Amino acid sequence: MDVVELLSFQPDKPNPKSKKRQIADDNDDDYDDDDYVYEEKKPRGGKSAKAGISEEEREKILQMVENEPDVEAMDETNLKKLVLKFEKSVYKNQEMRIKFPDMPEKFMESEVELNDVIQEMHVIATAPELYHILVDLNTVQSMLQLLTHENTDISIATVDLMQELTDVDTLNESDEGAAALIGALVEGQVVALLVQNLERLDENVKEEADGVHNTLAVIENMAEFRPEMCAEAAQQGLLQWLLKRIRSKMPFDANKLYATEILAILLQNSDDNRQILGDIDGIDVILQQLAWYKRHDPTSKEEIEMMENIFNCLCSCLMSPINRGRFLKGEGLQLMNLMLREKKMSRNCGIKVLNHAMTGVEGTDNCQKFVDILGLRTIFPLFMKTPKQGKAGPPPEELEEHISSIIGSMLRNCQSTQRQRLFNKFIENDHEKVERLLELHFKYLDKVRHVDNQIEREKSRLKYLGQDVDEDLEDSFYLRRLDAGLFTLQLIDYIMLEICVTGPSSIKSRVLQILNMRGGSVKSIRNIMREYAGNIGDAKDPDTREEEQNHILQLVDKF
Repeated sequence: MDVVELLSFQPDKPNPKSKKRQIADDNDDDYDDDDYVYEEKKPRGGKSAKAGISEEEREKILQMVENEPDVEAMDETNLKKLVLKFEKSVYKNQEMRIKFPDMPEKFMESEVELNDVIQEMHVIATAPELYHILVDLNTVQSMLQLLTHENTDISIATVDLMQELTDVDTLNESDEGAAALIGALVEGQVVALLVQNLERLDENVKEEADGVHNTLAVIENMAEFRPEMCAEAAQQGLLQWLLKRIRSKMPFDANKLYATEILAILLQNSDDNRQILGDIDGIDVILQQLAWYKRHDPTSKEEIEMMENIFNCLCSCLMSPINRGRFLKGEGLQLMNLMLREKKMSRNCGIKVLNHAMTGVEGTDNCQKFVDILGLRTIFPLFMKTPKQGKAGPPPEELEEHISSIIGSMLRNCQSTQRQRLFNKFIENDHEKVERLLELHFKYLDKVRHVDNQIEREKSRLKYLGQDVDEDLEDSFYLRRLDAGLFTLQLIDYIMLEICVTGPSSIKSRVLQILNMRGGSVKSIRNIMREYAGNIGDAKDPDTREEEQNHILQLVDKF
């Protein structure tokens, strides 16, 4: 019911049919169910539910309607009027500041007017399909200029406007309008201007702290809509500012959390950004921030999230080979090893970092060093008993994957003394590590067989329906098998082949003994490893890929 209906509303007149209840009471046998009308219960206030509104309430509603501002629907004409008003305010303020640079009382009125117009422009976010007009009329350029306005209140108001205009839900309403706006912002080097504005904001002032948060929101919105802008953002000083903000001595707050999120987004899919971060000593900054958590747990869910973001940043950086050396030089291995020993919330995240640092031929130096710093004493107890799910870090099955990958990387990369120390671990305590290895093998073999049966049933159904299983569908089935545990099974079986073929003979004897006892099959292990060799991902260096494939196939032949 709208306001007009509400004001004209009158109570219903008594319904003659309501008398039928009394008639029914007097003559129970002579009335129809259809004629029975139940009386409405009165609300607790004592008034009937259908009572009319009082004169006082009527006056209040009229007053509210009179005071309600007239809001016109945003169309092209109204937008152009608003833009013209905005441009006039910008020009007037510039003119007054030039005329009276040292007399704030002269230009303050124009500044207040400009701020009011900026607030009015928030309504444009309701019509993203008209964003192209902002670009055509160079309004975006005027907004960008305001980011460097002498009054930070104006720059913060402009950032707030940009944040609303670039809201992801709003952008998704009009791809064409969104593309026009984001394109104009990127072309105008918006990130460089935002960073320049960030440098002068004082987060001890609430309004300016909110301005920092909204600035990061603008960057996040743009990165989500156009991921390729992340590389440009890093080259416009954003990485340096984020590192500076993360490293600052300020107490933990929402902005520090947000800064780690944006840093993780910038590093996620960009090799260039990872290298830039390494070049500006970002690895050391990240390790310094994580060092606190080797003996202290985060105190809130938000701080746990921040810690995980920083760990994710480190993992992303380690995907760049040059950063592996920086991690080693910065004593990152020693820090992760301490985290594994201390059993704090950071431990499970530390396991993931070690996997990223030691995998592949680029991780050879880290593998050798990890053995030298007595890392085997830390990693093998975790291999024997998987850590439980913590408040931070990966779940247990993902940890089993990381731990298996770490041990496999050391077997692949370690030589001479370090390699012998690895073999000794599998021999000690009557080959208990070998028994654990076979236990994990059967656990993941069952998981993979279960999903294989599901896939076979799906293939049979498709065949029955006359549909072909094409290459794309086969790829999706293979990915499902990997997610179900095939990748961890491949890592476990790779360890088994390495220690059986290149280690002491007693290891292979124990493996075969356990396989026979539990009805296992050497043939099954060989098939798993042949499939693994055939599906090794496309490495940047084809020679390295071929070398790895040949190494695995040689192990299979000798097993």
